[in-house]
Amino acid sequence: MHKRLKNLVIGSVLTTLFSVLMLTGCSNKSSSSTTVDKNKPTIKVGSKDFTESLILGELYAVALEKAGYKVERKLNLGSAVVHTSLINGDIDFYPEYTGTGLMSILKEKPKFDSKEVYDEVATKYKEKFKLIWLDPSSANDGQGLVITKKAADKYNIRTISDLQKNAGSIRFASQGQFDERADGLPALKVTYGDFKFKDEKIYDNGLKYEVLHNDKADLAVAYTTEGQLSKDEFVVLEDDKHVWPPYNIAPVIKQDLLEKNPEIKDILNKVTKKIDNKTIIKLNAEVDIDKKEYEEVVKVFFDKELAN
Repeated sequence: MHKRLKNLVIGSVLTTLFSVLMLTGCSNKSSSSTTVDKNKPTIKVGSKDFTESLILGELYAVALEKAGYKVERKLNLGSAVVHTSLINGDIDFYPEYTGTGLMSILKEKPKFDSKEVYDEVATKYKEKFKLIWLDPSSANDGQGLVITKKAADKYNIRTISDLQKNAGSIRFASQGQFDERADGLPALKVTYGDFKFKDEKIYDNGLKYEVLHNDKADLAVAYTTEGQLSKDEFVVLEDDKHVWPPYNIAPVIKQDLLEKNPEIKDILNKVTKKIDNKTIIKLNAEVDIDKKEYEEVVKVFFDKELAN
């Protein structure tokens, strides 16, 4: 009995010691991963309320934390209020799209050259709102048309001009409004000519990739960075005559914050430089298709691409 009790006591001591060491090790690991600089301000990071914007907002937030800033996340804001939140000081910056800035915020007519659009929003945001557009990404989350690779290969369709010439062989899965909107099918017809599709049916937008996958249609309307486009069975057609304006991604930030903390520019620009269409499509797919949490997707990407 005595020997058994002695062994039990020794075992308990060793277990306790092991637990303390484990906790100490975990604590050291956590504290060394991000060190907050008390001389730096807290940055309020915003985003819109869809997957891509949440990913981008989190990426920028992590980059700032790694640089010693304390970050207050105010992600998942409605698209209708996020700009006002920035103007009112509820957030300090958020990822925006150049085309949205030009047409939805500034109420200007569409333009189709990426640099021209960026230059205009950068100039007018600074004049009107004292907001700065940082470097834009090459990623363009704009309007587009997606076709099955099977149909694209069969009819040699790679551009919207190719589509127009072969429309009589293509089944179009429309979302209804696209057929009527000024920037939808009517705009395509003005620029490319009439599209006399073999068949045209209206489907809910959420079903379009299922419809294409199940061979019920060949063509659908899409946004050019949707996660489903990571699949090889789909091809985005080139808008070779530039009907649709560019929607390049860039952080929009308060001018006074940037003037007091100029290093933020380089921190955020480093992130943006890594975001092209292929990258953001992949990240969107991991969240929307693979059902991973966007925070975990961002962590893995940051550690692989931006940690050094």
